[in-house]
Amino acid sequence: MNKENLPEISIIIPLFNEQEVFPILIERINAVVTSLEKNIEVILVDDGSTDQTGVLMNNLSTSTPHYTSVFLSRNFGHEKAISAGLSVAKSTEACFILDGDLQDPPELLPSFIKKMNQGYDITYGIRQNRKENWVLKNCYRLYYRLQKSVATIDIPLDAGDFCLISRRVTDHLNEMQEESLYLRGLRSWTGFKQIGLPYDRELRKGGKSKYSIKLLTKLAFNGLFNFSEFPIRLISKLGFFTISIALIYFFYNLIKKFYGAGVPEGYTSLLFAIILFSGVQLLSLGILGEYIVRVFFQVKKRPLFIIEKVVKKHD
Repeated sequence: MNKENLPEISIIIPLFNEQEVFPILIERINAVVTSLEKNIEVILVDDGSTDQTGVLMNNLSTSTPHYTSVFLSRNFGHEKAISAGLSVAKSTEACFILDGDLQDPPELLPSFIKKMNQGYDITYGIRQNRKENWVLKNCYRLYYRLQKSVATIDIPLDAGDFCLISRRVTDHLNEMQEESLYLRGLRSWTGFKQIGLPYDRELRKGGKSKYSIKLLTKLAFNGLFNFSEFPIRLISKLGFFTISIALIYFFYNLIKKFYGAGVPEGYTSLLFAIILFSGVQLLSLGILGEYIVRVFFQVKKRPLFIIEKVVKKHD
């Protein structure tokens, strides 16, 4: 492909079992593409869907020129599906990352492009209002503030994967092969000129969320353990704390014995010591385990994803 024919913007959309929202998604994407005076490619990434999402993608890409469908060999996860899309993007200016559930409005692309034209390499969406239930909403809010307070880099509050990144940022992200991916952290780590764009996050337009509590917890742990020294340093603090508690308890009993007061003996004091120290030891082992498992998978140097095929309409 000649450089003159290369797209200026690549829209990356990871999909997993999104057949219900697919028609609405494509309708809104088409409206955005036709409204812009730019050459745009839309890259749909099928992350091992088991419904009709793959069929819909294939039919669209074989009939519509600016759509490319990337099919992964299995379900690798949302973050790695985005990485797969970035790896095949041919845009010369920037990549626009968007979730397929339409909680993040594609109509904001022109506003993101305006920021890029002002010299920003990274424009990320800031979720001002969320439509989830209040428990989940407050859990998100608490996590982002915890993450910011302990992170070794400046990770923006309430910012997800919804963003526009320049070509050079895309190239740097493609060079990173971290197995426990946390793209919004890596995006911040690259530096460059960044700015947030506030928006209201909507409810899903169809289907159910694919992020279970387990997957959300895994993503949260990737953010905390990959971009913070706090968990590993917490072990030293816990050790100092438990030693302090033990010494206080020891001197307390020593003083009571010196003054002839009754000193706890046998089961009660033994149970206290066992619960205190074994609890701290198990917590410490768990924290170390989180780091070790990341090192274990990273040193294997397996590819982050496997692309089974890429489908697009031939001119």
